[in-house]
Amino acid sequence: MDDSHTNEDVVHRLVGCLNDRRVELMDDLFHDDAVMHWPQSGEVVRGAENRRAIYGAFPQLPTITPRRLVSGGDLVVLEATLDYDGPKYETVFIFEFRDGKIAKETAYWSEAFEAPAWRAQWVEKT
Repeated sequence: MDDSHTNEDVVHRLVGCLNDRRVELMDDLFHDDAVMHWPQSGEVVRGAENRRAIYGAFPQLPTITPRRLVSGGDLVVLEATLDYDGPKYETVFIFEFRDGKIAKETAYWSEAFEAPAWRAQWVEKT
């Protein structure tokens, strides 16, 4: 199995542990010195201790529904919907790997919005 398939498996396991509310399993998937970067809020989470604290204090974890996963080498990109039992966010995760574990995660998310009527004649709705 090449690295991209192994890395994809790690991302699938991450989605599973978050959906199952078993955040303690994240330690098996991330390096201890991994960085999580959330550009929209300007936050950077460095290291396992900070990641554990944040996920342990999370008010409500979302349910993650993957839509598309693309990988090559040490990079995996996941497009997904995050559902917080109400608000839904369209999300792109960029995972960078080192030695089979996540070394960096960058996440972008946006709340879904209604498409404007003026462009309806040129688009398809999903």
